[in-house]
Amino acid sequence: MTIEQWLMIGVFVTTFISLVKYSKVPERVFSVTVLLCLALSFVSVDDILSNAVNPGLVTLVLLVLCSFAFERTSILRRLSAGVFNGSKVKSTFRLLLGTALASAIMSNTAVVATLINTVKKNKLINAGKLLLPLSYAAILGGTLTLVGTSTNLIVNSLLIKQGHQGFGFFDFTLIGLSAFVLCLFVILLRSRSLPNLVDDNLATNDYLLEAEVAKSSSLIGKSIEENGLRNLDSLFLVEIVRQGRLISPVCPEECVQASDKLIFSGDISKVLTLQQFDGLNLYAEQGNLLRENLLRDNLTEVLVKADSTIAGKTLKKAGFRARFDAAVVAVRREGGALSGKLGDIVLQPGDFLVLAVGQDFATRPNLSKNFYILSGHQAENMLSGWRDYTTVWGFITSILVSVFTPLPLLSCLFIYLAFLIFSGSLSVNEIKRRFPLEIWMIVLGALTLASAVENTGIAAMFAQNIENLLFGQSIYLAFVVIFVLTLIMTELITNTAAAALAFPIAYNIALGLGVDPTPFVMAVAFAASGSFISPYGYQTNVMVYNAGNYQLKDFVSFGLPISIIYTVTVILVIPLVFPF
Repeated sequence: MTIEQWLMIGVFVTTFISLVKYSKVPERVFSVTVLLCLALSFVSVDDILSNAVNPGLVTLVLLVLCSFAFERTSILRRLSAGVFNGSKVKSTFRLLLGTALASAIMSNTAVVATLINTVKKNKLINAGKLLLPLSYAAILGGTLTLVGTSTNLIVNSLLIKQGHQGFGFFDFTLIGLSAFVLCLFVILLRSRSLPNLVDDNLATNDYLLEAEVAKSSSLIGKSIEENGLRNLDSLFLVEIVRQGRLISPVCPEECVQASDKLIFSGDISKVLTLQQFDGLNLYAEQGNLLRENLLRDNLTEVLVKADSTIAGKTLKKAGFRARFDAAVVAVRREGGALSGKLGDIVLQPGDFLVLAVGQDFATRPNLSKNFYILSGHQAENMLSGWRDYTTVWGFITSILVSVFTPLPLLSCLFIYLAFLIFSGSLSVNEIKRRFPLEIWMIVLGALTLASAVENTGIAAMFAQNIENLLFGQSIYLAFVVIFVLTLIMTELITNTAAAALAFPIAYNIALGLGVDPTPFVMAVAFAASGSFISPYGYQTNVMVYNAGNYQLKDFVSFGLPISIIYTVTVILVIPLVFPF
């Protein structure tokens, strides 16, 4: 092996380790990988530019852009409105089947975000029994079609890069449907084992609220016990922030001082209880942005999106009030402890925020970029009338034309996007604001990495070594190893990064064995979507982890049987549909 090849192997291994360590920012990792490959002359500028306009990648970007308009239609609202009718079994089946079918043609994160509040508010079935199955149904539904999940489209992009035609719209359907039917049976059978979620109205023990003691407050100089701050209805004083110092736990004898920040945890619906105390000002009221009547009537619960511009920033640095005409009353996050002042908490994708909103909140154009609105005031850019119907049917028509005519999906999506802009269903400004730069960088990085592996001769050498190593051995064994390896990577990093890294390994193993790479590529696609054990491997899992107050053990105990059934089904069915 040459020094160049050793360096290339080092870049590949470093990329994988970095993705494990920095799993929340895979686009940054892949950006550095692209720069390294270019700096070491593993790829040329022409290679990078060619990868940037890869037909599969452009199709993925167009699909994401078109989904911005599709998310604002009434189709998901109509779906959620008719879910809970009749018996518990029928309602559960209707919810999971509808979620899967919707996820097959649009963003499963949007589907789950729309249905979370419907599930939590229903009186027929406890939400704790449904939220985790909801996420799994969305994941399984995404495997049914080419456009159902980003991992399918990423793998398709990488396959096109290798000179293949790419997958058809329904190439995934038979395999995905087999896995969905069997896994759905297990989900329905075991959903009763999930813990109950306490029925509440914007309430949870994990919301964090902040109130500041005014300098004129009568609370000053008295202990927590004397002020009656210890035995509040559904609220618990967890800590005090005093002159940059954190006091936790708070003793009953601790005296209140001026400018103390009192941090409470508990039922957000009881927030107005704090206003009964003299000189105790909620964080949302600071700066006189919001008055008591607004706080009382305008509580809105939102979920921070994965591509939100405020993710990774504190409320202060994000300029939250000015940007959204809203103030954060409370924050909730699962899987990590929250502590300190609300303004200093670094927001993360999947965080739940309760906002006290101003009059201009609903008209702000950046809401759909940053949040899923779960309850309260909806954004005013929802589609209605003829734009609603034409957006839905236009998308369905685009898919059907690509399936039943020689016109490729890429061309159909270009025409559909032009129609959305022309009809006013989607604006150019929204496209600029919400362009999926993160996904684009991940796929570009994966394509560039694949080009570097090929240019340095690592791909050919790897294929030759695999052929020698597995000579006379079972091809099926190598296929199973690829699936399991990708599945483990999905739980360790993100599904998109796992697909991007596992593809060149799977593809070159197939070349080394002298077999059709399609079943190996399919193994990568389905394994990258099979995140059923970890709450962090897939965005919908993160969302229901927060919404359902689940613990890690709930994912493991409930998801492990489903993961096993999914794995066994897929590795048995893929070779039947796509022989080696």
